Amino acid sequence: MIVYTVGTFDLLHVGHLALLEFCRTLGDVVIVGVASDRVVNSYKPNVPVIPLDQRVEMLEALRCVDIVRPYHKLEYTSACKELDVDIFVIGEDWGKKSHNLEVESYLKNKGKKIIQVMYNPRTSSTAIKQNVIAQPHRRTAIVQAIA
Repeated sequence: MIVYTVGTFDLLHVGHLALLEFCRTLGDVVIVGVASDRVVNSYKPNVPVIPLDQRVEMLEALRCVDIVRPYHKLEYTSACKELDVDIFVIGEDWGKKSHNLEVESYLKNKGKKIIQVMYNPRTSSTAIKQNVIAQPHRRTAIVQAIA
């Protein structure tokens, strides 16, 4: 079984890891589609903090991920066709945009599964960014002793 999921995967965190490990339990091959900065900027106000090539590299290092594929257009049907996906894992914020409805229709017509997962409210790249910005600026340097 081929499992496919997509996302930005900016500031990789335990919520991402939980999603990807869940995907691993569903099939033999886990493929992750990673949105390019241009794609992310088409539906979010800010581009990712981590560059695409580094987000790809981080995901490739995970044992639970077999293949990482960047995507540069906001559509999923072509990848699902090309990869012959059996299960497409989506997040709770999936929505009813035309590109989402198109891939849902394709997968349902092919008898493939779509599994929607709920996010852990404690883990969010957006929340992490907000927490970092909210940190007070330190005026003292941290000195690490070298032994």
